[in-house]
Amino acid sequence: MGEDILQRLIVELLRPLIERYRLEQGRPAFVGADQFIYYEPFNSTARVAPDVYLLPGVEPDRHVKVWKTWETGISPALAIEIVSTDWRKDYAEAPERHAGAGTRELVIFDPWSTRRPRGDGVRWQIYRRGPSELTRVETSDEDRTFVDTLSCFLCVIGEGRHQRLRLATGPVGAHLFPTAEEAERSAKEAERAAKEAERAAKEAERAAKDAALARIVELEAELARRTKT
Repeated sequence: MGEDILQRLIVELLRPLIERYRLEQGRPAFVGADQFIYYEPFNSTARVAPDVYLLPGVEPDRHVKVWKTWETGISPALAIEIVSTDWRKDYAEAPERHAGAGTRELVIFDPWSTRRPRGDGVRWQIYRRGPSELTRVETSDEDRTFVDTLSCFLCVIGEGRHQRLRLATGPVGAHLFPTAEEAERSAKEAERAAKEAERAAKEAERAAKDAALARIVELEAELARRTKT
């Protein structure tokens, strides 16, 4: 499994996670992947194709083939770039292009940071837009980093070619936000547990009634015996 395949697998899991997370927050937005965003009229080279990006105020089901920032006045609130084979380009060019595109927060994740020569690699780079420019505000080799736009953490799970990015919530990002499949499975397990609890409650109620009836029979028999005596 090559690095480009790993990049694709990470994106395929992450994009719908972000979309669902925003929807559950009550802040739906368009979350796209690997599509051109043009940011200068009449300049086809002034473009960027983020691995994952979020357009605020744009409906999730809107059809987006390419995006032109000058036509809509909307730039990505968040872009996530997964470093691939040409890692130097991703490190150097991505911030410049996102600066031009008006991206407000840029996360660069390098799954193979420890393999870079001379210790040049870093797992996370976080850029945020200040009053006038996009500035790198954090670098980290931790397993998670906080994303302002989402108000949650991006967390690495797995190792090597099995690495994936997940959303994590809580003060330190200890709780993984579930995938659609995980949420469906949890809902089914909760429903099954509720039915089992209901069945157990009914059985307990029936056992209590049976015990009460048995006690009544005992008391009636005792009363009859005493009366006869």
